[in-house]
Order: sequence, then C-alpha cells, then structure tokens
Amino acid sequence: MVKDLVRRGRRARDQGRWTEAHAAYKAAFEATDPASGTELERAEIAGELGLCELALRMYRDAAEHLAWSLEQREALPPAQQRRFGEGLRKTKPFVATLILAVDPPDAEVFVDGKAIGRTARTYKLFFEPGHHMVRARAPGHGESLHGLRAVAAAEHEISIKLLPDAAVRGAKDAAPAAPKLASASPPARAKDPGPSASWPATLRIAGIAVTTATLSAGSLLMIRATSLDGDLSERREGLNGGAASTGSRCWQAPEHPACAELRRLRDERNVSAGVGAAMLIAGGVIGAATAACFFMDFSFLGLTPAPDRVRASPVATGREIGVRVEGLW
Repeated sequence: MVKDLVRRGRRARDQGRWTEAHAAYKAAFEATDPASGTELERAEIAGELGLCELALRMYRDAAEHLAWSLEQREALPPAQQRRFGEGLRKTKPFVATLILAVDPPDAEVFVDGKAIGRTARTYKLFFEPGHHMVRARAPGHGESLHGLRAVAAAEHEISIKLLPDAAVRGAKDAAPAAPKLASASPPARAKDPGPSASWPATLRIAGIAVTTATLSAGSLLMIRATSLDGDLSERREGLNGGAASTGSRCWQAPEHPACAELRRLRDERNVSAGVGAAMLIAGGVIGAATAACFFMDFSFLGLTPAPDRVRASPVATGREIGVRVEGLW
C-alpha cells in the first residue's frame, strides 16, 4: 500500500497537482511503520511530503518534514540531499526556529498544548510567527512553562531543566513564612504622589477639558453666526422688495424701523463669528499644547527618573512588516 501511495504521489507531483500529491505522500508517511520500514524509505517520503507542503505554502509543516528527512541524510542519495536541503532553505524566511534543550531527556514536551510525540535531549522545532507556549513535564519532576514570541527567519533558544519533586517540595518548604504577631500593625499604604509629581497629569486632564469646551463653544458660535447671516439676508431681501440689487433701502431711509433690526442682526452676526473664530483658534492651540505635553519628559524637574518612555522596535512576519511603538505616558 505504501508503494502504491508513493507512486500516486510521484505521478501527481510530476503533473503539478500538489494537493493530490500532498495527500498521497502524507498517507504514505503515516502508513510506514518505523519498526519495519527502512530508514531510506521514511526519509524519502518525509522529504517529498515537505516539498509538496512548500509548494502549497505550508511552511511550518514543510520545515518540520524536510528537517526530519535531512537528519537521516546518510541514508539519502546526494541528489535528494540537495533537493531537500534547498527546500528547507526556502522555508527559513517564513518560519521561526527554536533550539530546545530539555533535562531530563525523557521529559514530555508540549507546544501550544499539543504533544510533540517523541523524547530527546535537544529538539529543533519550527513555528509560525507569533506567540507560543512550550511546556515540559516528566515523571517524578515538576513542570516548566515558557512563552515564546516567534519571529520569522529568527532562531531562538530555550533551555529547560526540570527539578525532581523532592527538590520542588524542599524549595517550597524552605520559603520563610511571615511571622504572625498578636497585634500586627496594618501594612503601610503607598505614599500618594505629592503635588509636584501629580501636576503634569492634572495639567493634561485640564488641557483636554479646556480644549473640548473651547472647540465646542467656538463651533456653536460659528453655527449661530451662520444662522444669523441667513436671517439677515432674508430680511434685507424683504426690505428691498425682492430686488436683485445689492443696495438696501436703509441707505435711502436710515430712519426706517426695519433698518435698526438689520443693524442689530449684523452686529450679532459679526460678534458671534469673531468670537467663534477666536475660540476655535484658541482651542486648536491648547489642544496642540496638550498633545505635546503627553510626549514631554518632566524628569528634568526632578519629579521622576528619566526612563526610556518611548521605545520602537521593528516587527516582521510572513505577511507584513512594520514598527512596534511602546510608550509610558
């Protein structure tokens, strides 16, 4: 059955039907018996399966199978060694490599909750970019859990040494217990920051509030000025009797009662527009100053030590590249 699956996979591979070839080689690899199958047969099937996965952009699986095949390179012909080695090199830009050392070597290793299925002292594992969890446990020993932030094309190293249960219990027993006093004083509260240390935060909050209020009031005044301008135009047209002339009858008859109302509307419009524009400008200035205040370092005043408040680091994955910016405001 294995040979029939291999022939089917080779035929599909030669015709470029990678999905069908992958299914056939995968079934053949799972059907081979490590005890009875030859080392060459399993190494060849694993390598061909890895090349199919590379063509299907299954980079992590491809790296796993190609690397496993090349571990038996002594059994492979030179031509296959070159093909599988070239395929493994093509997967490297898309996966992260982890060199994991475990003591004791019979410890069971789990990656993202899934058992690896083999035991060794040293592992070479491949990961998709992102966050992963590596856990190890062994009979008679404690457990160890490690987080890994895998970066594409990077190589990481983790060393895990599991302590025997007796050593773990001894470490817990050796931890000093807090003495119990008959009348223990309450724990000291953290000292509140003084006015000199808290005024930057107060200033920022006040700046946000003033900016919001100023811009809102300025916008309302500008809206009112626009409304008054519309009323003024309607009354002027009514006074002119709908004439298209730009002049007004108030020029010929300034004592007309409607003229006083027009002048009042005009003055209100001008005041609203002027004050609204001034408030919008002031709000913009205060807002810009408040935004700049968030990035200012006040350590020169002796309030706090000067830490690295803003830190930038490049981030690259298989599909994107960018910059991670972290800061403490």
